[in-house]
Amino acid sequence: MSRVGKNPVAINGADIAIAGNKVTVKGKLGTLESVFSDKLAIENKDGQLTITRKDESREANALSGTTRALLANMVKGVTEGFQKKLTLVGVGYRAKAEGTGLKLELGFSHDVVHQMPEGVTAETPSQTEIIIKGVDKQQVGQVAAEVRAYRPPEPYKGKGVRYADEVVIIKETKKK
Repeated sequence: MSRVGKNPVAINGADIAIAGNKVTVKGKLGTLESVFSDKLAIENKDGQLTITRKDESREANALSGTTRALLANMVKGVTEGFQKKLTLVGVGYRAKAEGTGLKLELGFSHDVVHQMPEGVTAETPSQTEIIIKGVDKQQVGQVAAEVRAYRPPEPYKGKGVRYADEVVIIKETKKK
């Protein structure tokens, strides 16, 4: 049996509505809803969410751990939120948050404007730092990956857009 799936999820001030296999989580930062497998039963007991399997199949075992992690991320997202930090490394590389978009100068002949999806915001505390915030962990990570994909760090000088905690291994140049 999944050991992760056995652990209950603490609610921490979020409002939970369960209708069959659809779970809606409301908090101070927003609302998230998701539909889970009908092989699992999700219950709200004593301020904690518990996941129980309806059968002992291998699929239900795997889904119990995944569902527990997704529910924990939903609760954390609406109460605390998620964020990803990106840094720009390179001469002339700049970022600026403009309305619902992010304007990036990455050494191309044109500026790259990335439109933020609904529920995700971008902040630029300095010209070389980007903070992407939102309530949905998957969406925040996806937007960060899309912004990084415009100019991923290259291995010879390390220039590009990278995560704040990313370590880029620099290659040695070719010798004669």
